[in-house]
Amino acid sequence: MGTLEIIPQEIVESKILFIRGKKVMLDRDLAALYGVETKALNQAVKRNPARFPEDFMFQLSKTERNELVTNCDRFKTLKHSTVAPYAFTEQGIAMLSSVLNSELAVKVNIAIMRAFVKLREMLTTHKELRQKIEEMEKKYDYQFKVVFDTIKQMIEPSPKAKKKIGFGRESES
Repeated sequence: MGTLEIIPQEIVESKILFIRGKKVMLDRDLAALYGVETKALNQAVKRNPARFPEDFMFQLSKTERNELVTNCDRFKTLKHSTVAPYAFTEQGIAMLSSVLNSELAVKVNIAIMRAFVKLREMLTTHKELRQKIEEMEKKYDYQFKVVFDTIKQMIEPSPKAKKKIGFGRESES
């Protein structure tokens, strides 16, 4: 059974932001993916507050919203908005499918979860790679230090007696 990709993973990945040390997606991006208005998505969430604790969803502060507007062109419409957007963590996004109750919501949710999993795998791979590099740096640190010290000695000119410029007096005999 082949899987039909409802939303390209690259699109979902491009909507994932890093705010307050968490990977999140904003309400407006989720609403667009689910095919509903942002207002409708937020109303569904507000009708079910027990399903969305602070570690599942939070509202951006003015400072965070301003930083988003400044750094990302696609958020320029937020500049004059009176309502700060909501940010949903991976768990909050998983909970959204139960609140929205539609076939499309379930399919979109699966695509989003796959994007989060891929992102997590990529970060793990990068951490492992960084650890290996650090181990190699420690292992070869001394050897490279010797090489670099030798190169520095070769590059730096040795101090020589300076030649006097100009006419010198002949010594009297």
